[in-house]
Amino acid sequence: MLFHKKEIISLLISETGKTKENADYDFTMLTDCLSFYIEEVKRHYAEIIPDPNGRWFDYLSYEPVGVVGAFLAWNFPLLNLGYKLGPVLATGNTAVIKPSTQTPLATAFVGELFSQCGFPSGTINIILGGGEPLYRALAESTVPRLLTMIGSTQGGMAMIKNSLTNIKRYSVELGGNAPVIVFEDADLTLAAKSIAELKFSNAGQICVAPNRVFVHASRYEGFIAQTKDIAQTYKPLGEGAPEIQPVNSEKALTRILASVSSSITHGAKIVCGGKRIPRKGYFIEPTIIRDASAQMSICEEEIFGPVMPIVSFTDNNTIFDAANNNNAGLSAYVFTENLSRALSAVRELQFGNIIVNGIRYAIELPHGGLKQSGYGKDASRHALGEYYDIKRISIRK
Repeated sequence: MLFHKKEIISLLISETGKTKENADYDFTMLTDCLSFYIEEVKRHYAEIIPDPNGRWFDYLSYEPVGVVGAFLAWNFPLLNLGYKLGPVLATGNTAVIKPSTQTPLATAFVGELFSQCGFPSGTINIILGGGEPLYRALAESTVPRLLTMIGSTQGGMAMIKNSLTNIKRYSVELGGNAPVIVFEDADLTLAAKSIAELKFSNAGQICVAPNRVFVHASRYEGFIAQTKDIAQTYKPLGEGAPEIQPVNSEKALTRILASVSSSITHGAKIVCGGKRIPRKGYFIEPTIIRDASAQMSICEEEIFGPVMPIVSFTDNNTIFDAANNNNAGLSAYVFTENLSRALSAVRELQFGNIIVNGIRYAIELPHGGLKQSGYGKDASRHALGEYYDIKRISIRK
């Protein structure tokens, strides 16, 4: 893969519209995932359970589940592939992998490389095209023991519903609606930079992207000013750094702009952006919206675009309820210099990933959601458990 890096990245850019920097990240995450699990599986041992009476030798054996069916999202094709392919190979399973019909090219190229380098036929199977009938057929099949997905909550529910032809296991990372809470004692420069850079990366098409930014009233104007300054530095892809890439389709562009329009109708105001960029491609200006409320659809629904609604709050005791008041539970971000307050946030927030004073994601850290954002883990050693069957063995001494 490293030898063919330029070809893979070229395919990735052509099918996703990613910036070169973003495509490099996507590729590197795939290779890092594979390298990580090559080493991590060496530290996964059988577990001995001591018998208090000393009469039995009891232990657990971890064995491959068999065939894994994997459905990948379109926004980070290679990262998503790495999250599934690394554990599959490390645990001795085989896989049938269905990339998104919107971004299949780089994944298919990687699959061809696996075939060329001598992997046994049938170990890694990448299936293309077919649309909804093919998705349904893979979910309905009784062959896979485990179905795993990165995608929307709606897509995950459909997969599980279609799969009820026999008993299967699931590991799914689904939609997010990440809140940010910026308290009055936060480092405002750190908060604005961290949140804006993540929000506008990949044109906001990231499941962990900030979706609802709650800022204490005493810091509200300052936060808006700093994020506006950052947003206005972005230029359309190919016109200089930092770059904003297009959203993935005209349908997405129309949906996002309609959400912005709805928020304005209900009393919010545009600080900057809010329009389509007049050039070829589905480009939207990096957009900041002020005077939003948590009840607006732009805050209640996942935006999946470069739009940041900012909500003012005054009551530190109720802000966690506002952040939790959503079916999604993937990621949340907190900015405060008060450790006690940060730990209170960790206890109160109902999200699988909670990051304080920055942005932190890495292959060695478990990644997954609560509530309607799924269950099971990607990344880290914890993902390996999704791909094993556990046998308990007892031998009389």
